[in-house]
Amino acid sequence: MIKRLANTAGLPSAALEDWGKVAEPIGAPVAQLRGMSPTEKDKEPDFGIWECSPGKWNRQIRKAEFAHFISGRATFHASSGQVIEINAGDALYFPAESLGVWEIHETVRKTYILLP
Repeated sequence: MIKRLANTAGLPSAALEDWGKVAEPIGAPVAQLRGMSPTEKDKEPDFGIWECSPGKWNRQIRKAEFAHFISGRATFHASSGQVIEINAGDALYFPAESLGVWEIHETVRKTYILLP
């Protein structure tokens, strides 16, 4: 069955689920996560909307990920030393095991898919 997330850019933050604070914050402020995922766990790749308030933390996702950034501004400091400046409209592919540090400068919203 084809699944759809409608109006990902215009959906108010209050319509997203509260996913709590990031697991491994670095300093203050501690970033807050919100999101929405229509996938049935363990049956298909996880995809959805992810939103994050300003803050800095260690990335824990170990799966490959494709993401399209809808709004906001961030920097990703990859463990490899690569530094990626991210702005609204950018699309990124993170290979599996792409660890590093997220630094959110302005609340970011992205659509994503985690790949097996």
